[in-house]
Amino acid sequence: MTVPRHVAIIMDGNGRWAKNRGLPRVMGHRAGAKAVRRIVEEAARRGIRILTLFAFSSENWKRPKLEVTALMQLFARALDSQTPDLKKNGISLRVIGDTSGFPEALQKKIRQAEAETADGARMRLNVAAGYGGRWDIARAAQKLAQKAREGALAPEDINEELLGRELAEPSDVDLLIRTGGERRVSNFLIWQASYSELWFSDILWPDFTGEDLDAALKYFKGRERRFGMISEQLQTPL
Repeated sequence: MTVPRHVAIIMDGNGRWAKNRGLPRVMGHRAGAKAVRRIVEEAARRGIRILTLFAFSSENWKRPKLEVTALMQLFARALDSQTPDLKKNGISLRVIGDTSGFPEALQKKIRQAEAETADGARMRLNVAAGYGGRWDIARAAQKLAQKAREGALAPEDINEELLGRELAEPSDVDLLIRTGGERRVSNFLIWQASYSELWFSDILWPDFTGEDLDAALKYFKGRERRFGMISEQLQTPL
């Protein structure tokens, strides 16, 4: 199977999973955290090099305060319990997004987990938290503007390649998966996913398994990725 280098997942459906069982929403998030651990292991086993998970969007701050607090606590516990396994399995962790609004103790745990797993070369795991695609692009533009102000860069030299390098995750997404039945990208990696293949699943995130991941990978294998060209160009050396 042709395995995509970079897979991104919008992990949707935790709340509905809990509601269907008459449980509080936080129980759905706890079940979703177990699914994260499962899919990280499955992705690494299949040779995916970069896995980016949408954990908490910049818009999620609008959710009820109790739910946001529970998510922060769950994130902290996940870092404590899973960082040793990530390190053992050669998986480096990066948290991408604006985490300045997170509790200071959680920010410290994030920095520690990133440092402890930094040498992992098997797979890079990006957890998008406090993340929004528009925020990402605006932040990259600000960095380039600052370089131009300092004289390190001429404004006319700014191009797509330079801006792409300044993004929180510079690598293009090959396959974007969304669980939970919705058919939209919700401001997730909108620059990086410009040419990604899209796989939408009705399965709620806590129920997503390695077999479901394989279904998405099989779909990816069957796609012809033309990047603006035609089929005949792909078959003929340029």
